[in-house]
Amino acid sequence: MAKRVKVVRETSESVITVILDRETRDPAAKTKLRTPLPFFNHMLEHVQWRSQTNLTVDVALDHFDLAHLVTEDVGITLGRAFKEYVEVNMELGIVGYGHAYGTIDEALTRAVVSFENRAYLDFQTGAVTLPEAVEGMHSEDLVAFFEGFVQGAACTLHLDLIKGRPGHGHHIWEATFRALGMALFEALSPRAWREGMTAGVAGGITMRVEAT
Repeated sequence: MAKRVKVVRETSESVITVILDRETRDPAAKTKLRTPLPFFNHMLEHVQWRSQTNLTVDVALDHFDLAHLVTEDVGITLGRAFKEYVEVNMELGIVGYGHAYGTIDEALTRAVVSFENRAYLDFQTGAVTLPEAVEGMHSEDLVAFFEGFVQGAACTLHLDLIKGRPGHGHHIWEATFRALGMALFEALSPRAWREGMTAGVAGGITMRVEAT
């Protein structure tokens, strides 16, 4: 059983390092979420806490310190770490899919995730009005995290904002990241009945490519 996965994603703009560790809880785990965006770190802490996963996230940028770049690239790298964890532990019966409701006070979000090598994000706000910005971050940059996550994880992710009040954007986002974390906890949970099985009935994917 692999309990630790490390992924490093390097481009000309950034170097993102993510360590996913499901050993004993690290009391200092929150201090290892080191992006230049404090509110984003707080959201990643919700994922960490609710998925019961120690996460390390390090971000090194060139001179373009762009929030959209940070959230999307972290999403891609974090998603890849979860994908690798699911795949290397498949023989243990990792479920590979999960759903959950995340809430705080008046805000409520539903998350459904499935690791089937199908990158698809469906983000629905419904009757909830997303604020343009919250805690110094644009909401569109937080959405970019989920877009990046499904790319890296090659997973299907549905996020439905069910309840939320204007002026309480902080809670809307907390409920959403909590829901993702809890859905991931379910997806990473082993079940003896599922040993060696994939999330979908199609099984693992093999692709042969020839170039001449």
